[in-house]
Amino acid sequence: MANTPASFSYLTAYGPPITASFSPEVRLYTNNKDREKYENLADLYAIIVTMEHLEKAYVRDSVTADEYTQACARLIAQYKTALNLVRDSVTDVEKFMNEYKLECPAAVNRFKIGVPATIEHPTGAGHDNSKFAQYVAETVHHFITTMDALKLGMKAVDELHPMLGELMQSLNNVSSLPADFEGKAKVRNWLITLNGMKACDEIDEGQIRQLLFDLENANNAFYRSLSDKN
Repeated sequence: MANTPASFSYLTAYGPPITASFSPEVRLYTNNKDREKYENLADLYAIIVTMEHLEKAYVRDSVTADEYTQACARLIAQYKTALNLVRDSVTDVEKFMNEYKLECPAAVNRFKIGVPATIEHPTGAGHDNSKFAQYVAETVHHFITTMDALKLGMKAVDELHPMLGELMQSLNNVSSLPADFEGKAKVRNWLITLNGMKACDEIDEGQIRQLLFDLENANNAFYRSLSDKN
């Protein structure tokens, strides 16, 4: 039996009764597969909105740096998982946001970079100058480890992204580096590049050579900066 609009009449103070009709409920799905699709899209939508609120809360000092970092890292991981579940439906996140009238520029930027703001732009609070030598040693270690990994043939996104994230964090721990240190910008750009790829993707030979070139230059600039400090 086909669905027909429901209707009823009600009396008004003036004039004849008015008849109102209501269309049946519109269903977004007719089977379990479609239902799962829309639930996954709803999850992605919610994660983006949550990240936007978190970024604004951090800017307004409504959350501590530690609370922000943990929540942001968790949302980034959830975002990647949610995106993998809707790959067939969402090929471009910004188009998805436009389609659903979603304006979350701070969230888009954070997901694009793939690391919390506390790692990208540290405040310097909590940096212990007595550990300067330790931070320098850790930074050198991360430079060498990442370059060696590339030379040994590692080229998968899920192998390289964590290394670059650790390198970025160690660079930020060295408070003597200038705010515009070019090495940070290079690492940040590569984080953005890798974050725009799937975890199972691999960078090609040209990208490997360019990444090695950028890391070697950044490493040399890092040593020069330390020499200038002394």
